[in-house]
Formats: sequence, structure tokens, C-alpha cells
Amino acid sequence: MSKRIDTEDLNHILSHTSALWEEARGCNIFITGGTGFFGCWLLESLLSANDELGLGTGAVVLSRSPEDFATRAPHLANHPAVRIIEGDVRTFEYPPGEFPIVIHAATEASAKLNEENPLLMFETIVEGTRRTLEFARTHGTRQFLLTSSGAVYGRQPPAMTHIPEECPSAPDSMDPNAAYGEGKRAAELLCRLYAHRFGFEPKIARCFAFVGPHLPLDAHYAIGNFIRDALRGGPIRVNGDGSPLRSYLYAADLAAWLWTILLKGQPSRPYNVGSDRSINIADLAALVRRVVNPGLEITIARRADHSRPPQQYVPLVERARSELALETWVSLEQAVGRTARWLKEQKHDS
Repeated sequence: MSKRIDTEDLNHILSHTSALWEEARGCNIFITGGTGFFGCWLLESLLSANDELGLGTGAVVLSRSPEDFATRAPHLANHPAVRIIEGDVRTFEYPPGEFPIVIHAATEASAKLNEENPLLMFETIVEGTRRTLEFARTHGTRQFLLTSSGAVYGRQPPAMTHIPEECPSAPDSMDPNAAYGEGKRAAELLCRLYAHRFGFEPKIARCFAFVGPHLPLDAHYAIGNFIRDALRGGPIRVNGDGSPLRSYLYAADLAAWLWTILLKGQPSRPYNVGSDRSINIADLAALVRRVVNPGLEITIARRADHSRPPQQYVPLVERARSELALETWVSLEQAVGRTARWLKEQKHDS
């Protein structure tokens, strides 16, 4: 059973979004992917705003397994403002009523699925987005948020330290491993086509890498794996050579960014979502060790080849900063510490 997100984090989100919530007052909000990492943070912060501001807002959440979610997060699944419906994002039955706000956050960035069944990955993203857009078109939607991905850019050019929204690079369309990135590109295009034809406002959040409570610890996320290793007493294992450059935004900042983009962002204008403070994977492992469990061993599987530029996955976020006043408010050290503390409390409570 998942522990609630800390009040400190919920207050942090509300402090950066309080002026935006009138747009959602009295609305029904429909959320796909509402039971995953993004979804839990969106639901918790929505319910916090509901309680603090008396919004009277309700959420209908699509889930592949409402029973599993009710077991994992009963405080969300059983909340009177939340209704969970069962369905596949590609084929779900439309709930009745009007939904002025729709958040399409389904389809997690599963490296395992992308590798084992890229056709299913691509199909789920594209058909799920089309199905959700059709729902929005027929249910009075004004605001529509797509959680897209930095994967739409393909591999970041070596000379580019921070990738901007205007970058024309793209995944290799002949590479099956590009199914996730190409699917998100197609999803963005579908949003723009629906906006052009039917008149509602799609907001596009190109999401990079994150850390925080509810992040899976046994997936392909290096930072989650490092925190897991540190909490287990080490060693902290770096599976590659430690050279790739990444950046990580804390989940409370992520939630504030997503609500702001949804309620204040410009339609059909993508915003990169993430931290612009880069760190290589080896240094990330050392940071996790320092914050969570100093003195642990770090093992690095391969020696770095310094004759080749390191792979990078770091966004330029000037658009979000200048247009929406969004920042990285929680440092990476604080983010790792808060995540580890939540996980320790979660284990103790269970």
C-alpha cells in the first residue's frame, strides 16, 4: 500500500499553482494514466487543491486495473472526488457527462516493452491518443494536456548541451527501438490536427527525467535503481560506463509544471519539462550515496571511452521559465533525500 505524498510536497505544489485553479473550479477532469507515477502526483495535488480551495472538482480516472490501484493507493481510489473506471486506453468506453479538462498521461516510458514489442508500444501511444482526443471532442473539453516526451527529439546532437523545443532532430524511423519516440511524435501531431479541426486547446508537455515518491525502483530509471541499491545497503551498481549526461526534476516540481502548462500554457506550443542542471551517471551514483548512505561501494560496469562524446538527455527549459515562470525549485540533493525518506517511511508503514 502506497504512503500518501508528504504534506510538505503538496503545499509546495499548491504554492506555485494557487492562482491557476479557478479554471478548474466545479469541473469534471478526465485522466488517463492516472494510476501511474505522473497520475498519482496529479491526483494527490488535485485533491489537495480541492480541499484547500474548495474547488468542488471531480476526477474520473482510467485504469487497466482499478482493483490493483485500490489496493496500492486506497486513499486515492476511495476518495469521494475520484471515480476509477476500468479500460484499455485504446478502446475504453466513454463515461457520460462533460469534461472541460482532459489529461492524457497514459503509456509509461517502458524500455522493456519498447524492446520486446515495439509495435504494441507504438500502437498504444497512437491509438490511445486518438481515442482520448475523440473523447475530448465529444465531451465538451476546452483544455487538453498531452504528456509527451523528450524522446521526440531522438538522440541529442553531441554539440548541443541543452535541447530546445525548436530542435528539428528526430528518432531514426528505421529503428524499432524508436517506437516510443515516434509514437509520441505522432501523438503530438494528432493533438495539433484535432485542435485545428475541432477548436479545443491541446497543451504539450515534453517530459524528460524525474525522481520522487512513486517512481518505480526496478525499471530502467538509473536514479531509482541507485536509490534502491543505497537503501538496501549497496553496492550502487552503474550498468554502463557512467558517462551519459542526464538531469532530474523532482516530482513535486513536475506536478506544478504540468498543472501550469495545462492551465496557463499556450495551445499547440510544446514545453520541455525537466531540470536543465546536467549530471553524469557516475556522479549521480556518488550523489545518491552521499545523500542516502555514505560509504557504500559504487561499481561501474565498463570504463568510459573519453574519445567519444557522452550521450546527453538534457532539456533547454527557457520557454517554460520565461513564459510560465517555472523553475527547478527543489535541488537534486533535496529530491533524492525526500524520495529516500518517503521510501523508508513506506517500508516502515507496510
